[in-house]
Amino acid sequence: MPMTAKKRILFIANEMSPYLELTEFSEIVNKLAIKANDNNFEVRCIMPRFGSINERRHRLHEVVRLSGINVSVDNDDMPLQIKVASLPSARLQVYFLENEDLFKRKFIFHDENEKWFDDNDLRTVFFCKGALETVKKFGWPPDIIHCSGWMTGLIPAYLKTLYKKEPVFAHSKIVYTIGQNTFKEKLGSGFIKKALIHASLKEKDLEVFKEGTNTAMFRGGATFADAITFGAEKVEKKLVEEFTKVRGKKTLPFNPEGDLTDYLQLYGDLAGK
Repeated sequence: MPMTAKKRILFIANEMSPYLELTEFSEIVNKLAIKANDNNFEVRCIMPRFGSINERRHRLHEVVRLSGINVSVDNDDMPLQIKVASLPSARLQVYFLENEDLFKRKFIFHDENEKWFDDNDLRTVFFCKGALETVKKFGWPPDIIHCSGWMTGLIPAYLKTLYKKEPVFAHSKIVYTIGQNTFKEKLGSGFIKKALIHASLKEKDLEVFKEGTNTAMFRGGATFADAITFGAEKVEKKLVEEFTKVRGKKTLPFNPEGDLTDYLQLYGDLAGK
């Protein structure tokens, strides 16, 4: 293998510009993916295919060889379709995880009356597990997995427990971005039970997520990650205090003026570039 083999970076996000823009970080994920791609990383991105993402406008098409995975959550087998698009102005692929029952609706996390969907817990677990199963199916071992958005919070926990023996993740380092809080509701009392996607996972493994709040999801993701970044000006103070100086973890403060080279530096350090 040549010395210059590209390091691989996978972005898993619940929002990414231009497909879905809920907070300012959607724009940053887009820029990070392009910048990493331009700087000798091999890049792929994964996000949910929410119903508001227009298939025709964004030229999504089904990836037949990847579709047909069933993701089982809470003793229920749910089909996963995978669509792909090329990020405009960059030659990199964004994969969309689709499930008719969970993601087809026109609204994201609240219905037209601002009511929180009571299956947001199921949607979250399905997305986190589905993303990791998709990477196994790619057979594409990422050096860095950068998760952003509260909905990806379980992924670092799964990677450090259930999936750590999977060859495809054997060398993956995890970056987790804590963003601004965007919901006040909870993921419901059944959330942890649904999140225990395998018999080898125990409730105590996921203790940090138990409250099912926006803060708990960020805290859980950051707890299991190898490095933490802050993705907004308005991150909850508790979280900033808790995760700014954690032993053995690299952290990046929010830098609104930055050109994101600090991220590339972080990826390079973690990947041993």
